[in-house]
Amino acid sequence: MKKVFLLRAAVLLPVVLGLSACSSSESGSESVDVVTETVAAQAAPVETAPPVTENGLDLPAETVAETPALPVAGEFGSGPCAAADGSATQQREFDAAPQKCIDEAKTYTATMTTNRGVMVFELLAKKAPVTVNNFVNLARSKYYDGIFFHRIVPQFVLQAGDPGALGADQVARAGAGGPGYSFGDELPQQGEYSVGSLAMANAGPNTNGSQFFIISGPNGTSLPPLYAYFGQMTDAPENLVTLNAIAALGVGDGPPSEPVSIESVTISES
Repeated sequence: MKKVFLLRAAVLLPVVLGLSACSSSESGSESVDVVTETVAAQAAPVETAPPVTENGLDLPAETVAETPALPVAGEFGSGPCAAADGSATQQREFDAAPQKCIDEAKTYTATMTTNRGVMVFELLAKKAPVTVNNFVNLARSKYYDGIFFHRIVPQFVLQAGDPGALGADQVARAGAGGPGYSFGDELPQQGEYSVGSLAMANAGPNTNGSQFFIISGPNGTSLPPLYAYFGQMTDAPENLVTLNAIAALGVGDGPPSEPVSIESVTISES
């Protein structure tokens, strides 16, 4: 998968130059062709942190016969909208990104209940309507219910949303799964990320799917604006308590020391 690096001065690091990805509607898996080169790094405001990719692993390059067209930024899909009343049957495979299901004039809130506590996010429908639309539709489809956080990095991010991470024994190999489609970027400005920001993990430009991350520390807030920022944790004290409790389970760059699962993500609309 495509890697994006936070760079430090006077260090040579690999920077990704090319990517082809093929998504399967049946498996949601991706095959990629990655080309890298070494360049001189620029100064960054904090210590180097791991990249937020759809997997935190170093994968071997694969050969892809041809490069498919990537989604266009800002375009909705053609898939159906899940029922807004919570009556939808759980679904984790889709043929296309959803058509427009939200109203940007309304306010959307996501309540994420985990086995470690609850976090509530205000979704930024005006700022990132396509990304919010996608997250809302997946949540209403009960897509995230039962998925485990497969990557928790101290002072950086909590990452989840891979449908392959359905148990504590599966998280170590998770990170490349998705809903069977991808959609285009809605990128923020430099410096907009903060602790509690909700953003999309990706495999390169316009490759968003279902995986997301929550920024948990200063290495995350200094990320370059390459990830769709679509939600912000509300300032209720209990939200930060849960975030910190989950973040404390991070060990290195990979699965947490103890399982962290999403029990449900419910959407409120007003």
